[in-house]
Amino acid sequence: MKHIIYAALLVLVVTSCQKPNKIGFVDNGTVINDFQEKKDLEDKFKIQEQAFTKKFDSIDGAFKIEVQKFQLAANKMSQKKAEARYQELGQLKQINDQQKQQEAQQLQLAFQTEIDSLIVKVKNFVKDYGKTNGYTYILGTSDAAASVLYGTDENDLTQTILEALNAKYKK
Repeated sequence: MKHIIYAALLVLVVTSCQKPNKIGFVDNGTVINDFQEKKDLEDKFKIQEQAFTKKFDSIDGAFKIEVQKFQLAANKMSQKKAEARYQELGQLKQINDQQKQQEAQQLQLAFQTEIDSLIVKVKNFVKDYGKTNGYTYILGTSDAAASVLYGTDENDLTQTILEALNAKYKK
């Protein structure tokens, strides 16, 4: 009987000494989309996209003027000269389209690279936050991939993380 009491006491002491897991969760979509650095990044790329659009609208406008000039002058040209000019305009259109596509891809790649870097930054921040604040786990969830189906409000770190990220970004 004495051994059972000692064993029960030992189990009670060991289990009471273990610290409970501290678990939180973060809505990834909210943190990323409401992070001021991402908003600033999007604004920066909107400006670049507007410049890109303006540039190619101008190029397209100039090309259309050239085509109109050609159409007006085509009746006065020899057939050979008209065909040569038509081919030149076709090549010019193809070059403009290729340049437009290439620059659009470069702009998209630059944006995606910066977004990927931002996501890594947020992940590292959450990891450091978890270590600093004694969390065993910080889970991520979003509308696209709901890994946390339910969590109490006290375990929801979304606003806390977002505010800390924005405060760090402002510095």
